Amino acid sequence: VVAPECFGAALHYFTGSKAHNIAVRAIARARGLKINEYGVFRGTRRVGGATEEDVFAAVGLPYIAPELRENRGEIEAAEARALPKLVTLDDLKGDLHVHSTYTDGTETIRAMAMAAKARGRAYIAITDHSRRMAMMHGLDPERLRRQGAEIDRQNASDPGIHVFKGIELDILPDGSLDLPDSSLDRLDLVVAAVHSNFHLSREAQTERIEKALASGRVTVLAHPTGRMLGTREPYDVDMTRVIRAAAANDVALEINAQPDRLDLTDVYARMAKEAGVVL
Repeated sequence: VVAPECFGAALHYFTGSKAHNIAVRAIARARGLKINEYGVFRGTRRVGGATEEDVFAAVGLPYIAPELRENRGEIEAAEARALPKLVTLDDLKGDLHVHSTYTDGTETIRAMAMAAKARGRAYIAITDHSRRMAMMHGLDPERLRRQGAEIDRQNASDPGIHVFKGIELDILPDGSLDLPDSSLDRLDLVVAAVHSNFHLSREAQTERIEKALASGRVTVLAHPTGRMLGTREPYDVDMTRVIRAAAANDVALEINAQPDRLDLTDVYARMAKEAGVVL
């Protein structure tokens, strides 16, 4: 709890990142100013601090969104008035990783479609688990076929939202895929994922994913490092090679926004973008 006139300065100061804050303070010093959690000061006079916007303005910078505050080029971009436009909820057109009551989801395909439509989405992809995920009632070829028929009926009944046919397909330990090509031929997209054998060696885990991406069947690699925040470390994999394989095989990498995943990380997302990989 801080005084209102200090709120922006305190928010900026305590949420960081540390490297970003140090860089902003260096700019302030060069202008004869001092920044701390109480505000921006020229001598003893406060010249900013009630909002984050006026903290940046006091040092001659446009507002830098929290997601960019890592001292990885955002200061220079701000000085050049060339900050990137960040993706917002209003930019989202659809969702390509959605589960239904066919496996571990809690809503029917129709309910998912109607919820997406109500949010202004143009499409969703139903990507329930494949059969390897037995504890999630993963789909075998026959159940996947029946689900596809239900999706066809849904699309015919409501053209206002398009439902794509997909699967969250297990990448098996040897890099092969969990369903036959005859099943995958019926789908619009395949979201492939590692769900087992997390403790393979770095080389074996990397080769496993590279083989899957080279199969010509994978559209998206889901939660690429497999981490679960607070409960499971990422598996040991050479992400530079995975990103290279995604680029070579025209496979997108998922940024899974589930709060317990946040995977890809920011660092790997930037590496992927620089490699020309779709996210």
